[in-house]
Amino acid sequence: MPNMSLEKIPMPVQEPDVRNKNFDEVALGYTEEMAIEEATRCINCKNKPCMTGCPVQVRIPEFIAKVAEGQFEEAYQIITDTNGLPAICGRVCPQESQCESKCVRGIKGEPVAIGRLERFVADYHMAHEHDEAVKPESNGIKVAVIGAGPAGLTCAADLAKLGYEVTIFEAFHKAGGVLVYGIPEFRLPKAIVQAEVENLEKLGVKIETNMVIGRVLSIDEIMDMGYKAVFIGSGAGLPMFMNIEGESLIGVCSANEYLTRVNLMKAYDDDYDTPVLKSKKVAVVGGGNVAMDAARTAKRLGAEEVYIVYRRSMEELPARAEEVHHAQEEGIIFKMLHNPTKIIGDDNGRVTGMECIQMELGEPDESGRRSPIPIEGSEFTVNLDTVIMSIGTSPNPLLRTTTDGLEANDRGCLIVNEDTLETTRGNVYAGGDAVTGAATVILAMGAGKKAAEEIDRKLKN
Repeated sequence: MPNMSLEKIPMPVQEPDVRNKNFDEVALGYTEEMAIEEATRCINCKNKPCMTGCPVQVRIPEFIAKVAEGQFEEAYQIITDTNGLPAICGRVCPQESQCESKCVRGIKGEPVAIGRLERFVADYHMAHEHDEAVKPESNGIKVAVIGAGPAGLTCAADLAKLGYEVTIFEAFHKAGGVLVYGIPEFRLPKAIVQAEVENLEKLGVKIETNMVIGRVLSIDEIMDMGYKAVFIGSGAGLPMFMNIEGESLIGVCSANEYLTRVNLMKAYDDDYDTPVLKSKKVAVVGGGNVAMDAARTAKRLGAEEVYIVYRRSMEELPARAEEVHHAQEEGIIFKMLHNPTKIIGDDNGRVTGMECIQMELGEPDESGRRSPIPIEGSEFTVNLDTVIMSIGTSPNPLLRTTTDGLEANDRGCLIVNEDTLETTRGNVYAGGDAVTGAATVILAMGAGKKAAEEIDRKLKN
């Protein structure tokens, strides 16, 4: 009989006043008993609406049914038939707006905890199964992948399984893309990312690090080396700023740089010499997941007061509800309907404060979103020593400016054929944030998967 409880099995977590002082993972994961109990909440709908919300088409009811039977390894095999990074997706995917938003159980209660079950299954496999990945027989065709983030890793894995000789060219010294430089250890342990990368190498994928394509090699040179196709999954790592007075002061940085120093370069670990701002009063400008990551990281690095400054209301926050909830529990202060107008500094060029103005929401625009409007005469100043800008990122222009025939739109995103993901340059494909702008891990993975299918289809013909 299905478990008709209206609520999910709660996820065990570290206590807020403990976790906001360490970088250990916040969510502790389900036990076997918890996973089985939660899995029995799935009523195995005939038309499987949850699958329509999954960008990589995981056979969700099938794997959950195996969890309910205690057949965890069988569940893992079902997931990995379409999703090569389940331990990662189970932690960072916005399931609440994707698969879980379509769950029938969510009509009169909470949806089935699909993401938590996916994480449990992946963690169980890592802890209990140690079968070596088998490299498929090579078809002798070389394909290059630019960027070792979610899109690139997924594309490379799917092509390798089809027998292609795949090489990933990664700009950083470590593979993983945003999974290693952007998402903090307390949300996604880097050992998990490393394990997924090692599985990829066992399939025969070669990973060349410190390879800034457009500088070290051009796409033309890669094609001249015998690669028959190229997939660009280089992400969107160029930070945006507000262009207000004071952004050049000491103590102002982008969330991208801040998180890269802490996550990829281990600034939080005393064994590393990576310099990072040691702050007491911090404002993070923005309201997305990256802003939450930066604010929670600053708290863990010893900041006494950390503010999220966002020009819209709590209802319009783009960050995941779970991340907002965790941030509030950890003592992050939310300044909603506020917008910075100027950053103030002392005679030594260091940040001492930030001028803000209060906002109100106007009438909805064509998309239904209400635009924030400044309230005249509502200006005020908050004392700070650090300002972290987290208002978005865009693709780095290096690739498109060093490759003939590679066109981009006015936002700097590569233009692709929507059906095939082929760019305006023949046999060069692209997907993920390099095409869409900053989005989610799972959407990037979906693009990598689709690109692999299209590359295979074209090269076979």
